[in-house]
Amino acid sequence: MEIVFATNNINKLKEANEIAQNSGITFILPPDSFNPEETGTTFAENSYIKASEAAKLSGKIALADDSGLCVNVLNGAPGLYSARYAETQQLRIKRLLNELAGEKDRQAQFVCCMTLVAPAGEILYQTTGYCKGHIAHAPSGTHGFGYDPIFIPDNYTITIAQMDDETKNNISHRGNALKQVLKFLSNTNL
Repeated sequence: MEIVFATNNINKLKEANEIAQNSGITFILPPDSFNPEETGTTFAENSYIKASEAAKLSGKIALADDSGLCVNVLNGAPGLYSARYAETQQLRIKRLLNELAGEKDRQAQFVCCMTLVAPAGEILYQTTGYCKGHIAHAPSGTHGFGYDPIFIPDNYTITIAQMDDETKNNISHRGNALKQVLKFLSNTNL
């Protein structure tokens, strides 16, 4: 079964297909005209906005995620604005590390809300996955993307960017949410 993964991020698509391998589900990119405005005030709202737009444009079932890094001492920032915290990945990481300079409490979590939507816009399933950990003092590792070089998950001593894909996908917020979606799909006739 093909499902449109409502993203323009090739890394997210690759990650989703790795997690979904052997499930009978293949995720594909939305049409080129896909460019929804994320006007929601929660991860769930933005996830729905993206999924419903991709489903409408493609005429197929679509899945979207909205995710971000929420740092406790920053009252959950960058949160919903994680991808827009600065112009580039390097600048986002630099800004966050500067804001945490001298902070002892570096607890944080990645949050990922996923919404599965029918072509008519109906929500078929929605779930949220988490990955708790803390922010490192400096970037380390070359795998992954986004804030992975500075996020150390609970029970690990390395950043997500230092992990192999299989380990990352087993513990990540997106992996946790997607596993719940795949379980739903395996128990449902769509």
